Order: sequence, then structure tokens, then C-alpha cells
Amino acid sequence: MHSLNDMRKQFQDALEESRKHTRVVIGLGTCGIAAGGDKIWHEVSRYIETHRLEVEMMSTGCIGMCYAEPLMEVHMPGEPRFIYGNLTPEAAVDILKLHLSEGKPSPEYIVAQDPRSFEAAANITRLDETPFYKRQTKNILGRCGIIDPEQIVHYIALDGYAALEKVLSAMSPIQVIEEISRSGLRGRGGGGFPTGRKWEAAYHSPGNKKYVVCNADEGDPGAFMDRSVLEGDPHELLEGMAICGYAIGADEGYIYVRAEYPLAINRLKKAIRDAESMGILGDNILGSGFNFRVQIAAGAGAFVCGEETALMHSIEGKRGMPRVRPPYPAQSGLWGKPTNINNVETYANVPGIIRQGADQFAAMGTENSKGSKVFALTGKINRTGLAEVPIGISLRDIVFDIGGGIQNHKKYKAVQIGGPSGGCIPENLLDTPVDYDSLLQLGAMMGSGGLVVMDEDTCMVDVARYFLHFTQEESCGKCAPCREGTMRMLQILEKICDGKGTPQDLDTLESLCRVVKTTSLCGLGQSAPNPVLATLRYFRSEYEAHIYDKKCHAGVCTELLDITINADKCKGCTVCVDVCPTGAIKGERKKPHVIDPAVCIKCQACMVKCKFGAISRG
Repeated sequence: MHSLNDMRKQFQDALEESRKHTRVVIGLGTCGIAAGGDKIWHEVSRYIETHRLEVEMMSTGCIGMCYAEPLMEVHMPGEPRFIYGNLTPEAAVDILKLHLSEGKPSPEYIVAQDPRSFEAAANITRLDETPFYKRQTKNILGRCGIIDPEQIVHYIALDGYAALEKVLSAMSPIQVIEEISRSGLRGRGGGGFPTGRKWEAAYHSPGNKKYVVCNADEGDPGAFMDRSVLEGDPHELLEGMAICGYAIGADEGYIYVRAEYPLAINRLKKAIRDAESMGILGDNILGSGFNFRVQIAAGAGAFVCGEETALMHSIEGKRGMPRVRPPYPAQSGLWGKPTNINNVETYANVPGIIRQGADQFAAMGTENSKGSKVFALTGKINRTGLAEVPIGISLRDIVFDIGGGIQNHKKYKAVQIGGPSGGCIPENLLDTPVDYDSLLQLGAMMGSGGLVVMDEDTCMVDVARYFLHFTQEESCGKCAPCREGTMRMLQILEKICDGKGTPQDLDTLESLCRVVKTTSLCGLGQSAPNPVLATLRYFRSEYEAHIYDKKCHAGVCTELLDITINADKCKGCTVCVDVCPTGAIKGERKKPHVIDPAVCIKCQACMVKCKFGAISRG
């Protein structure tokens, strides 16, 4: 069998040689581009070309610090590598000029010093010692933000495809499955089913044709974990899928990725082409006799296609709707053939487990939840971004140590974990370890890893309404419990938010939740009640305030607001009159104003503009 060792050594030498030259690295994942990274790339490259400078430029994926995007790393030979954040194109060029002319960094923009630096710079924190990274463990995100994701040579130089080479040369399919089982890896996309058991079922299913499918249809609001892996290290996914194909006896794979991820799709396509051109994918991989090809299927944005049977129907060209199980995909999946389905993060864990051994992976995490987990930190949190942490870390550590706490010094209220299928966890449960079993006991779930933080200005009834509105709209309508039950639940929540709720509505809501949860056809319907049940469990007083007191103390549900002007504080400046869209505010200049409640639409624009704190909501 052909070996990658000589090629890897050659690529490693080339990378080491490139580090002897001045290099600029710019983060061009979706987050970086959205923050202006492409403009920085354009200005810096134009400056280098105009002045004919010997500077190497490289793009990379997201390193996780989305809150500091756009990011740029500058490395001069023999000097530490400095990472700069919150840049403008002009600032990026000025930083490079200072480095090149005087060999000095620009402290006002420095985020951290790259830990790969040859020597430490005084008074500058290493990247792995910053509060955001100190508690993290980089397993699958280890190359993201370090390599150019469009250069297969970078991946190979950093032990890429070594695991595939190992299984093809020294392991039988059942030995691979046993190693995955021994690691304790559980599916990272939902309920956490043991990966080894899933692979074993597909392995034992009879048939000459089998498929490997990757669920990259990341549809949860606020989730971007899989997208960042696809954009930052696409070969890691391809290697994991190829290993799975070898283990279960499949020669073909599909990546079902949402069409709203154009950058991820383009980088995947290039990764597949490059791997095929080097004999790492395709026929007779590395001379082993094993064949494996990968195709991309673009999803149209239907959340229900995250459910595995609906996903397979979509790949087959049918309407994405779930079906009754059994049979499970391992027995009858894509086109009726045995199929293994995992998500991006699950497959991305596989090369490291094979390369380093199951014991190293199993040493991290809890007894029933091994390894690390990637979370997308969003919402009212100071440090938004991507964090990979050991399973078992507490929610408090994630939100306050890694995420930096709540924005604008507000009070923490809840964190929604697991997306629309998850639940809201209050402050008194922040010390709960983040693992599959502990979260289920709280009425939440790990899910794919979306983590939305909410502050004191959040109305939990409105949160339940938001997530239920999402799942109700995304329901495929095939089964009555989900189709009709979620709609009726949403109607009740809207009624409560409008100040028309009754005590009986809470009983009806809880009863509907139980019915929808236990009788729906697929996971979308079965988990749709989770945000409602969790908010009723932990924030019932807010529901009661909406019903009994007709008050939304967070000031979110506009129908329950009473906008008033304090005559003692009003200066009669008329600013509120100018911004009121309905003419509800009346009064003479330099005299107290009043609001006509019959005309006021409670948009609160007057509150925002009032400089004297004279306008309040009750």
C-alpha cells in the first residue's frame, strides 16, 4: 500500500520553511468575512503588491474568537506571532507597516500572542492563556484558524489522513468499530446515540451496497459549529467519513449541507477534488483496494431535513418528510440500502480517536459522556464565538469564564441549550455539568451545540413563543400531533403574550405538550414542547404575571405595556413628539407631555430617545 509519510515529511519541511518569512494570516471564515475580513485581505494584499514586499499571505477559517473579528496574524522571522482583532482595513495596513519598518507590534489591537511563537513577548497574553481559550480543549478544532482550509498539503502536514492510512494498512473493519465503541464517542448532533453501536449495526446489515451520510444541515437558530468545521478544516470530515465507509463496507458517501452555506460548500468541493487527485479518495485509495467517493447534496433550508429519514428522502429527490422507524437507516436507509448517518462533529472526532487511540479520548469527559463538545456561544454574552470544551464542564464556566459573562453588566436569566429542541436553564442550575444525562434531567438536551444566553430583559414566555413559532413553521405536517398540536400551543402562547391568557390555558398547554411529545412521528415534533415545558418548569411566575397581573416585567410583550410620562421629570423638549410614529404624544414646549394610550402602539421609541428618564413602561 502507498504511504503518505514521505509526502507528509515534504509538506512539513515546506511549512517550516515558510515560517522563516514574514507572513500575514487573515481569518476568512463566514464570521470573518461578515465582519470585514475580505476588505482587510484586499487592502493588505494591495499594499504588499504595490510595494513589492516579500510577505506571504494566507487565509484561514474561524479560530473561534468571533467577538474580535476581523482577525489578522502577523509573524516575522524570529519574532512572536501576534494576533490582532477588531480591525479596519486601514488599521491592518498600519500594523503591517510598523512590523516591517520597525519590527514592533501595535498593542492597541493585539488580542493575544499565538502559542506557536518561538518566544514570548512581554506583557502579551498567549492565545491559549486568554480567558476565552484557557478552559478549552482543542480536539476537532485544533487545525481551524491555523491551516489554509483550501490547501490539502497543510492538512496532511499536520497528521491529516494518517488515521485513514492506519486503518487501511493495519486494522480490520471490526477493529475500527471496536475502537470507536471503546472511545465512548456519542453522536454530537442530537440525542447522543453511541456511535460505535450505530456503525456496528450498519456493518452487520447484509448487502453489497451501503452508504455513509453526513448530516450538515445545521438548522438550529444561533448554531454555527458544523459550518466552522466545514469552512476551517473540511478534510477532517472527509477522513472521518472515509474511515466509516471502510468500517461498515460502504463505497459512497453524501454530505447533506444547507445551501445557505456557500463558502462551506465551495471548500468541501475543492477538498474532495484535491483528495481524489492525490489518491486519498476515489478508487483504490492509497493502493489498498478500498474505494470511497463523496458527493455533496445541498439542502433547501427545511429544518425537518435534519431528521435522518427526512434527510435521506431529500437526497433521493423526494419531499423531505420523516417516516416511521423501524426499519432504521442501518438496515434500510438511502435508496433502501444500509446507511450510517452522523453529523459533522461526530465524523470529525473519528480521525483523532484512531490516530491517538480510544483511551486518550475516553479519558476526557464523564462516565457516560466522553470527549469534548463544540458550542456556539451567542446571545447576550460578551465573548460570542466557538468554544470546544471537555464534556462535564459546568454551564457557569462556559458562560462566565469562557464567554465573559453578560453584556452591559446585566443579570443572567437563562441559557437555551440544544436549539428549538432544547430547554432554558435558570441561574440556580448553572453549576450543572454539561453532559448528555445531566441536561436531559433538566428538561434540556445537548443537541448540536447551540448555546443562546439571555439576560434580565428577556421574557421567557416570549422565548417559548419564539422557539415554538420556529418549530411550528418548520413542521412538515405529516403527522397530526405535530401539525395541529404545535399550532394550538402557539396560539395559547400568543394569547398569553397578548394579555388574554387564563389560568386554564396553563393546564391546556401542559397537556398539549405531553401529547405532542409522546405521539409525534419524528424528533422535531417530539422535542418541540421542550422550550415550553422548561420555561413552565423554571419560570412559571412569568406566565402567571402575564395571566393574573397582565404584566410583562421584562417589557417585551407590547400588549402588556403601559407607557407613561412622569410629569415631574418631563422637560417638554418635544423629542418624544418628533419620534412618535402615531402622534400619540401631545404637549406644549417646556411643559410636561402626555401619551394617549388609545393611539400609542407601544414601540418605545420615545423611551429610547428621552434623555431625562421621564418615560417608563409598566
